[in-house]
Amino acid sequence: MAAVQRMRMTFTKEGTARYISHLDLARAVERALNRAGLPIAYTQGFNRRPRLSLAAALPLGYTSQAEIADVWLTEPVDPPRFLARLGLSMPPGITVTAAEEVELSAPSIQKLLADSSYEVEFLEPIDEDELRENVAAVLAAESLVRERSRRKSDKPQLVDLRPLVMELEVVPRGRGVLLLMRLVQTASQTGRPDDVLMALGIDPLDTRVRRIALGFGDAESA
Repeated sequence: MAAVQRMRMTFTKEGTARYISHLDLARAVERALNRAGLPIAYTQGFNRRPRLSLAAALPLGYTSQAEIADVWLTEPVDPPRFLARLGLSMPPGITVTAAEEVELSAPSIQKLLADSSYEVEFLEPIDEDELRENVAAVLAAESLVRERSRRKSDKPQLVDLRPLVMELEVVPRGRGVLLLMRLVQTASQTGRPDDVLMALGIDPLDTRVRRIALGFGDAESA
């Protein structure tokens, strides 16, 4: 059946769910949609699956309070009812926090995606003054060229990290500090928190990273 409604949902990914890959996350949400008994639209072809589109992949090991996905329905459902039914079916660590209807003809969320914001917690004590100096140096740099490869077998590509860093700030948190960053994230360019941390001289394994927001442009810029 043809889709008559498009629902945009926001969900969190916490706890042990941080170790679920992007592909497995999509499958987990698909299974939850099926369990919820909602009138889900399906893709065409031999291997039919629920029509689901996640805004952005979250790196393995990261948590998030701001994951966003679109779901297509064959019958209209009120957002509160959608939220209640799906919420009972989600696996541990994944919680749906909001749902709203969007136009069927609206651009894809991947086309509208503009940036991602993160907070970084340090697992070991860190020199705050040195961190602030390194942050200032990164922001003042004209370019930050780094090697990047998707797989170990790939030939590394040179990427200028600096244009991908929109904001970088050290803020107090309890007796320590957090690092906040807002990075470009579009269909063609992605700023990676790990790259920023290494540019600051920080081992990403000594941190915990949490996505706190996804930013979107308007339809005219898509």
